[in-house]
Amino acid sequence: MGALDGKIAVVTGAGRGIGHDIAMTFAREGAKVVVNDLGGDVDGEGGSKIADAVVDEIKAAGGEAVANYDTVATVEGGRGIFQTAIDSFGGLDILVNNAGILRDRTIYNMEEEDWDAVIAVHLRGHYCCTRPFAQYIRQTNRAGCRILNFSSVSGLYGNFGQTNYGAAKSGIAGFSRVLALELAKYGATVNTISPGASTRMTIDLRKARGREVDVDSPEQSPQQIAEVVTWLASDASHDINAQIIDVMEGWVGIMQQPAVIKSFTVDGMWTLNDLDKALPALMEARREHDEYVKEKGAPQPLK
Repeated sequence: MGALDGKIAVVTGAGRGIGHDIAMTFAREGAKVVVNDLGGDVDGEGGSKIADAVVDEIKAAGGEAVANYDTVATVEGGRGIFQTAIDSFGGLDILVNNAGILRDRTIYNMEEEDWDAVIAVHLRGHYCCTRPFAQYIRQTNRAGCRILNFSSVSGLYGNFGQTNYGAAKSGIAGFSRVLALELAKYGATVNTISPGASTRMTIDLRKARGREVDVDSPEQSPQQIAEVVTWLASDASHDINAQIIDVMEGWVGIMQQPAVIKSFTVDGMWTLNDLDKALPALMEARREHDEYVKEKGAPQPLK
């Protein structure tokens, strides 16, 4: 018996890398899968029907899948992806918003089209694919639905040369928090993945930073992320909602959400003299907090 028996799933950007491994793992665990991929290059240009190869792979392993080639970056494309699930399998239970592109440049060299393309695929893409599914959940009261969104350390921590990508990925984290509130009454959960793996989108970046690349190592394999996403898509995760799960370098962790660390009040209006005292004290509280979180968040062996 599979963890996703009887479930119907859409995985965007499932032609290669993380999306491919998620689609394969979903099928292994019994889900019927819509394999969506535009088939473009890393920068979003071009196109091919790579999704067909993934569908063939799933079917050869005894699973059920259909291909979809719509872009996630338009409302029409998002509707088309959703409709493929309805037409092919009669419903939808799980949406994985994984599709993405990169156009890395510093802000000095980033053209408008570089900004717009990345925001469109990542942030707008999450909206375009999620809205028809959310409407369907509300209209049908379909129980136990799951949405898994993909953020990144580029948006959560920051990464040089990725203002477009970082802005989109930070926006996805905020999008997910609000979406989790809106869908909670229908029993649906919305969680966010912050992934790390060696894929065609990240290998060059890793090499440029002097990081070792070994696509065959478990710590760098997209499969580590696929297993976590599969668990979060299953019934076992029914009480986990609005969380950011960090999966990389062999660890699985939970990330803190925005919260006030320390605060002060004064009588009346704040003055510059007051702030001369308050802001340095707040920064010291932040440093202490960061050291505490760094220590507590270090990977520990699972017992």
